[in-house]
Amino acid sequence: MLLDIPSWTAVLLTLTTSTTILISRDWRALLGALALQYLAAFWLVTRHLPLAMGSVKLIAGWMSVAVLGMTRINLTPVEDRDQDRFYPRGSAFRLLLMGIVILVSAGSAPRIEAAIPGMGLPVIAAGLLLVGAGLAQLGVTNDLLRVTLALLSILAGFEILYAAVESAILVTGLLAAVNLGLGVVGSYLMTAGSVPLIAPEDEE
Repeated sequence: MLLDIPSWTAVLLTLTTSTTILISRDWRALLGALALQYLAAFWLVTRHLPLAMGSVKLIAGWMSVAVLGMTRINLTPVEDRDQDRFYPRGSAFRLLLMGIVILVSAGSAPRIEAAIPGMGLPVIAAGLLLVGAGLAQLGVTNDLLRVTLALLSILAGFEILYAAVESAILVTGLLAAVNLGLGVVGSYLMTAGSVPLIAPEDEE
């Protein structure tokens, strides 16, 4: 399993995209990283699920990325501002958080593999990285796009882990629907948050 180069490459891609989502301020880079993240998740999920079921997860994830991207690109420059107001906001602090996530994942993965044999270290490591990075993102941001990406990352990590222990078609479909639902809800909230409740001419 340690010589499973494609799977460990997917884990490395997961680490890279999670770090990018955590520290980048460019929404295009965020959505691009999420799309690559779904590609890595697709490869790891297909280690335990048929290709068709894994493709459902990939397509649902990319559709969520497309919905969020189309919404974000239509926001005006005033609405396109950084709403991230939590402190500290520096990249060094976020890299430190990601380092903690990596250490926890590296320490927990062998123990989980020993407790549940057959899941595979790459699958466990990638799942823990995504869940941990998503939780870290939720703790340092209040921007709607970032929150949505964090929730999608946590769900992707859960799907990777869950696919290793359960291969029900119904559950796969429900998780794909949840992915799409999160994308649509996040898109709606971004649009709703950009519309003023009171028009300037009505303030008198």
